[in-house]
Amino acid sequence: MRKYSFFLFFLISIPGKADSLRVVQHRKLVFYSVIGTAYPASLIMLNEAWYKNYRSDKFHFFNDNTEWLQVDKAGHAFTTFQLARLGIKSFEWAGYNKKVSTWLGGMSGSIYMTGIEVLDGFSTGWGFSWGDMGANLSGSLLAVTQVHFWNEQRVLLKYSFHTTTYPAYRPALLGNNFSGQLLKDYNGQTYWLSCNIASFLKPGTAFPKWLNLALGYGAEGMISGEPNYVIVEPDGKVIGNNRYRKYYLSLDIDLSRIKTRSKLLNTVLKTVNVLKIPAPAIEFSNHSIKGRYLFY
Repeated sequence: MRKYSFFLFFLISIPGKADSLRVVQHRKLVFYSVIGTAYPASLIMLNEAWYKNYRSDKFHFFNDNTEWLQVDKAGHAFTTFQLARLGIKSFEWAGYNKKVSTWLGGMSGSIYMTGIEVLDGFSTGWGFSWGDMGANLSGSLLAVTQVHFWNEQRVLLKYSFHTTTYPAYRPALLGNNFSGQLLKDYNGQTYWLSCNIASFLKPGTAFPKWLNLALGYGAEGMISGEPNYVIVEPDGKVIGNNRYRKYYLSLDIDLSRIKTRSKLLNTVLKTVNVLKIPAPAIEFSNHSIKGRYLFY
């Protein structure tokens, strides 16, 4: 489901709580107007841009849990995690209390993605995937439970990407340019659990508040979602028969914990904080351990 398995949603800086009933009413009007138009409009656009090329069929299910060594599922979790953070901030901006903002705003990403899964269920090219739904729910709950228990995001889901040679074999599927490969080439995508160390230590610790420990997951050797799909080149070389998972241990920076006097710069830092900062890493893959001077 690569058409939506990864979205790089930009989190915006939203003002604090409304300070008057009039402001609250105005913000809720804006909020409902945006939600009421953006949600159906985006689904209509997606249907026109993607699904119209595939004949509608009876609603059906599709089990894609073995595809892409589950890198696509990590992409789903990443997407709904970012949507949850945006949803929570949006509900707070509109004047809702913490409980409503956390749970309703935080689950809005999964609700939105459910609409896309339903469209999949009526398409002959795909189907409703319970695996995707589970990944969507896990991303939302990661954001929601942290706000509920800690009132902050101590563990972030982040993304990084590097180009690979695999799109050359199947450019239509894996991307024929850089922007396409960002979305389609799962061989180059890495998803990270970036954990803020200082937030788990005693208050007042001298440990840098912006320094994170990051655990990454990716995979390589995939030219299809199907595990047994291979390409045999004229010289006899087989491509796609060596699929393997990759795990990483690295450092990261939580840019949202770096405060400046510039509101614009603070917004920029929050925006790019969905990306893993390039840093040295240790890779565990293919029954070996490799050191990376700089991985992204």
